[in-house]
Amino acid sequence: MPAFSVVHNKNLFVSEPEASWLGNPPEPSPLPSTWTNQNWLKSRFHFNFAEYSFGRNRYGTLRVLNDDLVQPDRGFGTHPHSNMEIVTFVVDGELTHADSLGNTEALGRGSVQYMSAGSGIRHSEYNASKDTPLRFIQMWVLPRKPGAKPVYGSFESLKEHAEARKEKFFHLVSDRQQTDVNTPVEIDQDLNMHVAEISPGSKVTFDVVPGRQAYVLVIEGAASVIPSPITGSSEAGAPNRMERHDGAMASGGQQLTFVGEEGHEDGAALVYVIEMAASG
Repeated sequence: MPAFSVVHNKNLFVSEPEASWLGNPPEPSPLPSTWTNQNWLKSRFHFNFAEYSFGRNRYGTLRVLNDDLVQPDRGFGTHPHSNMEIVTFVVDGELTHADSLGNTEALGRGSVQYMSAGSGIRHSEYNASKDTPLRFIQMWVLPRKPGAKPVYGSFESLKEHAEARKEKFFHLVSDRQQTDVNTPVEIDQDLNMHVAEISPGSKVTFDVVPGRQAYVLVIEGAASVIPSPITGSSEAGAPNRMERHDGAMASGGQQLTFVGEEGHEDGAALVYVIEMAASG
């Protein structure tokens, strides 16, 4: 039976850095009622990052997967990146971006900004709202080769895109060299990202074919994930309950059946599957 291993959110490292580290003023006192956390940033790391170095360094070409909650009028001041494919998915609120290539924009729920940092790019990420927290998922992917020309792009999620991810997986990110698919976001690596909103009681499947692997992230809600061999065997694994912030590693050769949990306060489960070549 192929492997499916849940990474429970309680085992993730949670970072709440000092405001001054990234160019923010001190936390206000008393905290405004619009703040949902006492620190300006609450970041959950699925892999080693920043001050955390005691966990897994990467999964295949997936180097970083962070779940960030940024309070109003706070953010990440201008900072550099190089030789990394960076994809940011906005969950709630609005992300304001500016970079050294001259790009500036604000993106809302379901939208994506992405960078092939290549030989070097500087940018900032900010929650410009005065009263609404911002939550986003950011992944860093190792590029095919270093030193490429920096590229920035974005995808604005509209009503039709929200519909496209309901009760099915929407193919959001693909390999720039993969000519047989058409996705809103393309990066310089053999990696795909799919997203689905699964209503309570609904079932959605995803195949992790032999020679591939996937990292699963539940962004909102909860779902049971039932793995079974693609080979046609009737043998199915035990259901794995996954809730908000949980991750999982899935080896190739299995079909994953996601069942939205009934009665969860979030309603639908929002699920992210990052699929790539198998390499551990």
